[in-house]
Amino acid sequence: MSTVALAATDGMLHFELSMAYEVFEAGVADPWYDVVVCGPGAVRAGRFLLEPDHGLDHLSRAHTVIVPGWADIDVDPPADLVDAVRAAHEAGARVASLCTGAFVLAAAGLLDGKRATTHWAHTRALADRYPQVKVNPDVLYVDNGSVLTSAGKAAAMDLCLHLVRLDHGSSIANAVARRLVVPPHRDGGQAQFVTTPVPAPDNHPLAELFPWVIERLDHPLTVEDMARRARMSSRNLGRHFRSVTGTTPLQWLLTQRIRHAQELLETTDDGVDTIAAATGMGTATTLRRHFNRTVGVPPDTYRRTFRSRTRPGQN
Repeated sequence: MSTVALAATDGMLHFELSMAYEVFEAGVADPWYDVVVCGPGAVRAGRFLLEPDHGLDHLSRAHTVIVPGWADIDVDPPADLVDAVRAAHEAGARVASLCTGAFVLAAAGLLDGKRATTHWAHTRALADRYPQVKVNPDVLYVDNGSVLTSAGKAAAMDLCLHLVRLDHGSSIANAVARRLVVPPHRDGGQAQFVTTPVPAPDNHPLAELFPWVIERLDHPLTVEDMARRARMSSRNLGRHFRSVTGTTPLQWLLTQRIRHAQELLETTDDGVDTIAAATGMGTATTLRRHFNRTVGVPPDTYRRTFRSRTRPGQN
């Protein structure tokens, strides 16, 4: 069983800490994660007092270490936390920061020469304080393999679901999202600062368009098709997409097609040609090209690696 350790010290932001705990405690697959909270003793997080399961030295025994947001970026994070996070990474742990937890990773030297992000309001401070870090202020999260960073609040959820997806596949990550009643996927490259990052079902101009598109992913949809359905010009459609999702209509559509392909690869025995048709990709060659570029591995490799242990309805 994979162990996820949440680092907790005085000054941590309780939202990111509790949110990560909810994701990794969801228990929608078997085996699941063993989640522990590690800290130097009783920890004050906002108005809450926490009793960690283990000391900070236990971080080095975990497979994944989550470092929640740091409340006051003008104060250096505790040396014992920085040392423990560095030791955990050196021991082989995958280390992920949520929001301003990136300042802890940077202090530990884990972001030197790497791309990273944090809450958009603090990206300049991170770049100024740690010039060796390649700070990207415009993305939701950055995955460097063994070191990951996220932007603030909702983007921290995106990164945690991304980790579940890496470990258990898209279908299981979507099951966690459904349990927590959050959107199942926002790509890490999406813009951080969007007008409506998680829009309510009926309060934006694209509310009726999204489900219409999802139900027709096997069709060769175009921007003009979507604009016609939304009763607006292609230019206005693009403007609303950027405002609501932080990306373009075609990129959003491609993301939905790839996500659907992931689910079919995990939950069916359909061949790549059949899945290409079901996702509107047309041919297996087109599916393989976009899938490999987006996911990082070919569809066949993804199926072997992330095939669900349970069928839909069994989660």
